[in-house]
Amino acid sequence: MAAQIRTDRDKKELKEHGSYAFPVMVSEERLSDYGGAFLWHWHPEIELTIVLEGEILYQAGEKTWHLKPGQGLFCNSNALHTGRMAGSGDCRYISVTFDPKILYGYSASLLYTKYVHPVIRDTSVPAFLLEPDGGWQQEILEHLGRIWTVYQEKSGTVEMEIQLALTEIWLGIYRHTVHRENANAVESTPDRSQERIRTILRFIQEHYEEKITLDQIAAQVNICKSECCRFFKKYMRVTMFDYLLAYRIDQSLPLLAGSDREITEVAGRCGFANPCYYTRVFKRLKGCTPMEFRKRSRKSESGREK
Repeated sequence: MAAQIRTDRDKKELKEHGSYAFPVMVSEERLSDYGGAFLWHWHPEIELTIVLEGEILYQAGEKTWHLKPGQGLFCNSNALHTGRMAGSGDCRYISVTFDPKILYGYSASLLYTKYVHPVIRDTSVPAFLLEPDGGWQQEILEHLGRIWTVYQEKSGTVEMEIQLALTEIWLGIYRHTVHRENANAVESTPDRSQERIRTILRFIQEHYEEKITLDQIAAQVNICKSECCRFFKKYMRVTMFDYLLAYRIDQSLPLLAGSDREITEVAGRCGFANPCYYTRVFKRLKGCTPMEFRKRSRKSESGREK
């Protein structure tokens, strides 16, 4: 039987893309492996595709692209997408899926607020075509080809080479989308919203281990609680509460992978007073329990050391 993408009730893909240590997944795919089409799904990671053989009808949001050999597609974070055969022939393609955190490090950084977030927050651009036309899109496709080559070679510096290629790809995307739009503006003014969101993210980053109230966060940017919630949801496309939960879970990952601390201690060190609630949130966001994550991480690390 053909495999199929596994999703939750909201169509979020359950598969882990890469690992906590290196959140990048590079794979060669065939539509025939999915019975000719993969189901509608989304994930917070960016996905880059380049077609090697055959053709695919790739749909993201309301738009469909008919991709042929040499062409590719940028699929944005959280964009709902699907793909199917164009006719009866199979399609072989390379997929590079990565958490944008590999580009910016931490959420309050300038790299995040200036270069990454303006792209991933743009819901009007769920995806766009990458055409081998000799311009900047072709350069992105060439970087994708380089990623596939170094991934197959498995050299001792494969992770660094992939990260460098992804950074070059992102620089091209930023220069020809966000930066170009800013350059065409009549007057360049400081982005107050960007400064506000950086202040909020920095506060969460510095105090996530503690009990944080909405009053405290709103006070950081001198606005009322309701406006703070509205502003954060509009800018980040997620509620402040959900963001805080996800951030705390992410901070617990290295404690799980790199120590033998009890789950109760890990939960407490990351702002969860109740370990049962921590485990429940962890499973909802990561698709496994904290103990299962610890076992997988150690198995993965053991495999890399061999």
